Amino acid sequence: MVVESGSTIKLLEELVAIDSVNPSLVPGSRGEIDVARRIATACIDCGLAVHITEVAPGRPNVVSVLEGRTPGPSLMFCGHMDTVGVTGMDAPFQPVRRDGLLYGRGSQDMKGGLAAMVDAARVLAESGGLERGRLIVAAVVDEEHASLGADALVATWRADAAIVTEPTDLQVAIAHKGFEWIEIETRGRAAHGSRPADGRDAILKMGRVLAGLETLNRRLQAGEAHRLLGTASLHASIITGGRELSSYPDRCVLQVERRTLPNEPLDVGWLELRALLDQLAREDQEFEADARQMLSRSAYEIDRSNALPELVRSTAASMGCESSVTGMTYWSDAAILGAAGIPSVLFGPGGAGLHSKQEHVKINEVLRCRDVLVDAARRFMQ
Repeated sequence: MVVESGSTIKLLEELVAIDSVNPSLVPGSRGEIDVARRIATACIDCGLAVHITEVAPGRPNVVSVLEGRTPGPSLMFCGHMDTVGVTGMDAPFQPVRRDGLLYGRGSQDMKGGLAAMVDAARVLAESGGLERGRLIVAAVVDEEHASLGADALVATWRADAAIVTEPTDLQVAIAHKGFEWIEIETRGRAAHGSRPADGRDAILKMGRVLAGLETLNRRLQAGEAHRLLGTASLHASIITGGRELSSYPDRCVLQVERRTLPNEPLDVGWLELRALLDQLAREDQEFEADARQMLSRSAYEIDRSNALPELVRSTAASMGCESSVTGMTYWSDAAILGAAGIPSVLFGPGGAGLHSKQEHVKINEVLRCRDVLVDAARRFMQ
């Protein structure tokens, strides 16, 4: 069946044109509400039952359902509506098509995937619906920060499997890394800069922490690699300290991100940093520091016996899309779905510029993603 393509890309352009910057990342931002309204309208227009749940003030999940004529397996399409910020971008909400690409904030991450999954549901609904089973189309908030939307989703909704339409260059991703955010504070003693006997420099103390973190990161990256994800790693993200040039700083704060692998515990980074701080305290009686875990999300890998990856890969191959099974270095809501008992893979259109000043998605891959989702849903429901 030849599927009309205009509606998918028109929807994508409309989604990109809507500001949905995550307000947890950029205070005062609009958030997902306008994108949620547009997706809800699209799903209502094609006959799906739409459920809107406010996860946080002005930040609703939209879950739309296409019921089959008889009971059967349930499949979920899942994607997030929020984006990162737009600092330094020219006209971030003005979608531009050029050379087969569509530019704009969120075009790749992940409004291309959103448009593909919503329009896949339209194609299924308008071509006779489902003979059996149930398709759940979930558009969630806050993936770019704390995944409040995915947490709320799995508290209410269940499915036998899910396809998360994050950008994978049309590869079937069955695993991804996790992350842990940790804050470290070193303490000093404020004093006039001319009186070293009275002061203690918290920033210099943090220098010892940074040196230890560099050593730890080298060890992690020289360690055992996951077959799809490579090694664990860490980096220093944000550092603040000091009050003025002529004073000893009494406080320095460092925020660190530790990227984790499947089977590593949620607090692995905190335990590593706690051990480092204890070692530094033994070496220097004047060293004072604390660490706290800010946020942690587990890595993910689907069970190797699950049939979903091969179903999606073979569906894509039957449509001329040579997909391989791979892993992604970024984190996604698939980990939350998986932990809730919904086996998940990632499959979405490619592009470039994730979180950067120039972001784009490949238009032809948005359309191919939609078509694969349509056929994968039909095969899954058989």
